[in-house]
Amino acid sequence: MNPIVLIPARMASTRLPGKPLADIHGKPMIVHVLDRAREADIGPVAVACGEQEIADAVRAAGGIAVLTDPDLPSGSDRVHAALMALDPDGKHDVVVNLQGDVPTLDPEQLRPVILPLADPRIDIGTLVVPIASEEEANTSSFVKAVCAFADGETVAPALYFSRAPVPWGEGPLWHHIGIYAYRRDALARYVTLPPSLLERREALEQLRALEAGMRIACARIESGLFGVDTPHDLERARVLLTPKGAHQ
Repeated sequence: MNPIVLIPARMASTRLPGKPLADIHGKPMIVHVLDRAREADIGPVAVACGEQEIADAVRAAGGIAVLTDPDLPSGSDRVHAALMALDPDGKHDVVVNLQGDVPTLDPEQLRPVILPLADPRIDIGTLVVPIASEEEANTSSFVKAVCAFADGETVAPALYFSRAPVPWGEGPLWHHIGIYAYRRDALARYVTLPPSLLERREALEQLRALEAGMRIACARIESGLFGVDTPHDLERARVLLTPKGAHQ
């Protein structure tokens, strides 16, 4: 495999306007994510930007930025557009789609996303963590992945994704983390597909791939990622990223 990591970012967040450029200890949030992705050392990293000001911030930090159409419908479309601009000859056969709002990402959490693609039958890899409580299980924003890991295994096929606490019965539930590793041809196919029936019902884009017959597999990690969606989340991220020895 020859992966590339692409981070889609745009300014039009409703709950936290201008989110990619939110300051965290003198550095825009998107640059924190860029730095963590580079530290993961999966492959080259670039940001797929919806606006010029994001591209300017990324380039000022020594990063690669690709300006994409701000009207693209999803992060996956933005990632595909950036891939076509950066690698039209197809050198990279795996594309990691990393959200731009996870500034506290541990690079060790990102690396496993490509593990499912060691199986040539798998089109898309993604991540899951154990759900820790009944409250999380019954919270619709904690998306559940229907998968089952045999003893000692860290990768399992995904049969479905839901906002409901599934599957039924005794055993662990798995919280889906929305980071993906696509085979290049799978990403190219995915962005041509129309929204599917179950995707619209559950409001989960990954169901579009499953309904089209694509195969997704999950790699398990032991702790989840903290995404910044609100001003409160931003303050939490600032606390978590406070340099050691600095006064809070």
